[in-house]
Amino acid sequence: MSSGGTVAGERVYGNKTAAERRHERRQRLLDAGLELFATTGYANTTVQELCGAAGVSARTFYEEFDNREDLLVELHDQLNARAFDTVVTAVAAFPVEQFDQRAAAGVRAYFEVMTADPRWARIALVESVGVNDAVDGHRRAAIDRFAELIDAQLRLTAAEGLIPDRDFALTATGLVGALNELVMTYGSRDDWADVAEAVIAEGTRFVLAVANAS
Repeated sequence: MSSGGTVAGERVYGNKTAAERRHERRQRLLDAGLELFATTGYANTTVQELCGAAGVSARTFYEEFDNREDLLVELHDQLNARAFDTVVTAVAAFPVEQFDQRAAAGVRAYFEVMTADPRWARIALVESVGVNDAVDGHRRAAIDRFAELIDAQLRLTAAEGLIPDRDFALTATGLVGALNELVMTYGSRDDWADVAEAVIAEGTRFVLAVANAS
């Protein structure tokens, strides 16, 4: 069977369209960035090393990304989007009246995504810190998005009379920081599997404690 042909007018090589091949090359660069940024470190990784690990040319790299920063930002944003969507789904599984369960489910969902792979946690919480204003803007946007979600959930719960009603904006921002600090323990402990449940429980206590403060 020939490897050439057409699909909807698009030339096919190796049973893959040009768009499919480009997607694969881009994914290889993302995979290389995930590995190298999390192990060698963003600051110590060159475009040439990324290309070597991905098996692509420098030309291909610059067809997909403007620079290393652009690749780092995409990895950061992918993880945070995945974590956000997972938290939203987990919280929605319980009615507002079951606030404790909603809080526990949201915290667990966040921790499970953020600690599914130590490389992702390092990129989101270590390697993307202090790179430049553009990357910091993405970090700030992710923090703000989670803070807005927490704020909305607390206001909804307060409207039902389940917790004291007050301004939760600063509380929500503080909770994001506290939860991220707990996630940071993941990368610094060899016994994470043994302490994970305790860390998730502690994160849930934080949420419930500040939510019930008047």
